[in-house]
Amino acid sequence: MHLINVGVNHQVAPLDVREKLAFAQDEITVAMRLLQQHEQVLENVILSTCNRTEIFAVVEETESGVQAIEQFLQNWFALENTELSFLRHISDDEVLKHLFKLVTGIDSMVIGETQILGQVREAFLTAQEACMTNKIFNELFKRAITFAKRAHSNTKVSEQAVSVSYVAVELAKKMFGSLNKKHIVILGAGETGELALRNLQGAGDAEITVVNRTLEKAEEVAEKFQANVAVWDALPQVLEDADILISSTGADAPVVDKQMLQPIQKKRKGDPLFLIDIAVPRDIAANVADLDSVFVYNMDDLHAIVDENLEARKEAAALIEEQLVAEIAAFHNWVAMLDAVPVIQALTEKSEEIQAQTLKSIHRKMPDLTEREKKVLYKHTKSIIHQLLEAPIDKAKQLGKKNASLEDLELFKDIFDLDITETTEKRRKQTVKSAQRTIQKSTSC
Repeated sequence: MHLINVGVNHQVAPLDVREKLAFAQDEITVAMRLLQQHEQVLENVILSTCNRTEIFAVVEETESGVQAIEQFLQNWFALENTELSFLRHISDDEVLKHLFKLVTGIDSMVIGETQILGQVREAFLTAQEACMTNKIFNELFKRAITFAKRAHSNTKVSEQAVSVSYVAVELAKKMFGSLNKKHIVILGAGETGELALRNLQGAGDAEITVVNRTLEKAEEVAEKFQANVAVWDALPQVLEDADILISSTGADAPVVDKQMLQPIQKKRKGDPLFLIDIAVPRDIAANVADLDSVFVYNMDDLHAIVDENLEARKEAAALIEEQLVAEIAAFHNWVAMLDAVPVIQALTEKSEEIQAQTLKSIHRKMPDLTEREKKVLYKHTKSIIHQLLEAPIDKAKQLGKKNASLEDLELFKDIFDLDITETTEKRRKQTVKSAQRTIQKSTSC
């Protein structure tokens, strides 16, 4: 069993590649189920955000597992070889370290952002509800989420917590010096759009308009921040007197293009329009930048925005990395205990077989035993077995906790003549695969 992670993020791939590899949220469950059909993949979680698309998986063998996921991504997104070359993969301890760093926000574009914790948690819960996770990922992701919450509470990594929305607002402030009396349009009333509104609080006497495909959602979000609301089709009219557009819809294609803005710019008579696109895939078409007095900023441009309190968060990030050592060791100990479980189970099963054979022999030789006498014999023979196995089972658990070598466990099995061979492993794999096939036919676990 191995852990692998395959995908792209803002550190290894440009925006045009990242947006092509972005999963629509309503497709993720279907994608995970399709991936799980591969015989190498035992568990998987797909994380797709504005800065990354990553697949976490538990596989039988690392190399073939990576190949399976790369092939899956190539087929799903119709990737060219040049785009495929941006995929990076890591395995085992590197996956553990990456996940723990990811959820704390120290691996994000802006160190200390807290939005990623919710995104990872949501990705895990989606996979869990779809029955794509099992013992390993259920334990690992819960440990990672708990660690992140503790890190945010005990360090300065989330002081003056930031997000992509925060950086977008800071960029808007830098462009104008002050947002007082400016008209700001928020396109998209999802979590990112709402965060942008929250970060705009205290921006002076700015006029803010929320535009969303669903008017009810726009009204719900706008009410929290005393903002105006406009229907989706009114966006061109709204932009006629806007200064800034911050866009973060979940659309899979641009919603603002050159054709829309050309007549608007004529009416604006050369007044500059600043468009900040924090969606992946992009909401604003690339050709918009060809228009005079229109300035477009996307996710890659936000790299240039440096938070003033970055140094304090860097120190906290270093402290978190030190704490990762203990967290990874603790997870290894837990996995080691999993190796001891089959040994304990085999020992218990063998004792139950011996007890059953012994009782069968007694009943054959003493056929006139009453039901009460049979129950007494069963109870006392069970007690004898329990007392005899108490110390060996405790020893097996200690071997697991100490991350014992396979030789130690083999010696334990030899002493008790336990048969944990290919037959047992084959039965386990058949059970796992049977469960996976069942999952394809039903959404319930």
